[in-house]
Amino acid sequence: MSDLTNQSDQILDEARRVRDDNRTGGRHRMESIGKGSAGLKTKHLMGKLKRIVVAVAGIIMAAMVAGLIVDGIGFAGIMMTFFAIIAAIVAFSVFPKIKVPKRADLTKGDVRTMVGKTELWLEHQRPALPPPAAKIVEDMGVQLDALGLQLETVDQTHPAAQEVRKLVGEVLPETVDSYRKIPQHLRHEKRAGATPDEQVTESLGKISKEIDSVTRQLAEGSLDDLAIKTRYLEYRYGEGEDTSLQDKN
Repeated sequence: MSDLTNQSDQILDEARRVRDDNRTGGRHRMESIGKGSAGLKTKHLMGKLKRIVVAVAGIIMAAMVAGLIVDGIGFAGIMMTFFAIIAAIVAFSVFPKIKVPKRADLTKGDVRTMVGKTELWLEHQRPALPPPAAKIVEDMGVQLDALGLQLETVDQTHPAAQEVRKLVGEVLPETVDSYRKIPQHLRHEKRAGATPDEQVTESLGKISKEIDSVTRQLAEGSLDDLAIKTRYLEYRYGEGEDTSLQDKN
């Protein structure tokens, strides 16, 4: 059991290193919070590169065919070809933009896809969160990467696996969405002893701790205990927290 726990710690450490490497381009960029979302972005980028290569090759082939037909395209034709290539590169570099997953789609697909979609969704919600909560979201990407690796070794039909998917794909985004529905001018007002800013930060912090606990339990094979704890979290920080936040709307 100790070896499994150490392995889980190593996964978390490695994920943190990858996350920190992603941040070297600047704090204010939409950097990836984990390897899952980074993988989706890389896949999207590779699709853009393929489109650029195909478009450039097509333009050059068209220019060559035109040159053979009219016995040379001349300087004007060369310039038109050059500008056409530039336009194609610019157009396919900008479009299509990567699509932010809809909340309803977060739980769809395999575990790796679910983790990547959730991370990508969280990245785009992060600017609307208070700084302490945004910091938790950044660190949560590392935890989701480690959780995804553990889930890949678990039977996806097991009730515990379904509970975890609900925690990551439903409870977590519901907490963020509930906060975002509150008008800006009400987010700093205290009610029941705490502001919405403080509430969402506290809730995300507890969900973050639960994700870490779930990852360690999966590494140890404690699936039965995991199902019980996750059901409690869904009740306490899913429906309960959502209601308390939405009351302020």
